[in-house]
Amino acid sequence: MSGGVDSSVAAHLLQQQGHDVIGVFMRHGEHSPAATCPVASESPAALLPLADVRADGKQGCCSAADAHDARRVADRLDIPFYALDLQEEFARIINYFVAEYTIGRTPNPCVMCNTWLKFGRLFQYADSVGADFVATGHYARLVRSPAGDTQLLRGVDVAKDQSYALFGVQRQRMRRMLLPVGEYEKSQIRELAGGLGLRVADKPDSQEICFVTTGEHGEFVRRHRDAGIDTSGEFVTLDGRVVGRHPGIERFTVGQRKGLGVALGERAFVVRIEPDTHRVVLGTHEDLARRAVTADCTNWLADPPHGPFRCQAKIRYNAPPAPATAEFLPGERLSLHFDEPRYGVAPGQAVVCYDNDRVLGGGWIESSRIFPLSATALRFKQ
Repeated sequence: MSGGVDSSVAAHLLQQQGHDVIGVFMRHGEHSPAATCPVASESPAALLPLADVRADGKQGCCSAADAHDARRVADRLDIPFYALDLQEEFARIINYFVAEYTIGRTPNPCVMCNTWLKFGRLFQYADSVGADFVATGHYARLVRSPAGDTQLLRGVDVAKDQSYALFGVQRQRMRRMLLPVGEYEKSQIRELAGGLGLRVADKPDSQEICFVTTGEHGEFVRRHRDAGIDTSGEFVTLDGRVVGRHPGIERFTVGQRKGLGVALGERAFVVRIEPDTHRVVLGTHEDLARRAVTADCTNWLADPPHGPFRCQAKIRYNAPPAPATAEFLPGERLSLHFDEPRYGVAPGQAVVCYDNDRVLGGGWIESSRIFPLSATALRFKQ
């Protein structure tokens, strides 16, 4: 229970289904010494600091206020509530986040949190209290097929679908997962919360990285890595012309347009980040076009087909799925060829394959290739 409307209503829906529900808040963000919340561990009465609200006023998650919201909901539903201290485990996610940005890649900590903590570490806690399932408020669905396997599907609310962020969950754990809000539209969830008298019914959705409490990920990376590391360097165009300097590659991601701090007389985008030279390469929107993508560290939630197979694939959480042909490569790698070019393919992000609504699996983008101009011309001629 994060203190938001989705997990709050999820707890209610599980009660309605006859489950004996235990509410759990994960204490894992950056913290302020001023805020405290009871923690259920070796010492249930212990007080540990929790994350403060975002310094820029935006709605994040896992703050002290969120913990209090979650506790109030639990009291309203009359269910037990515990706040678990997972800060040590969450340090692994922070280290990953800092390391990826430092080498010019774009991390996805939410996928890692789902994989390592929410549907990883929490199973250990579930086992310790004799719980059969781990449930969250994710907008995705789980369906048990006639053959007995569990399938992960997109949520009914296409605009809120979060199945992309769950591709890394271990397949065998899906039989012990519950995602009750995935069958609903967001508006229905808020209506249910209002009908229950929950104060979180109109609470804004969390949209930021929970542990970056300032809202500035570049500053966070610099603060959490060795002070001797300097990734500042040059802005260059695709033809190698130097057009300025930047304070560090951790401030940028492929496809970024805003906040570059350099004027070229036309809209400029980050086309490539070169970690060895610390160069940030700028170009036009068309320079971002990519059709071929490779990924590594794949994870599959369905039996992978033999040979090339057709699918729809997403290159980012908020990107629409696009038709592609996928093929397995040696070493748990994946190759995808999109029917049409994709824009802003960022190394370090996940690419996830779908068969209609079903999540097949995916991996972490390691490279992409420029869409051939000759092929573009040929496609339009056809």
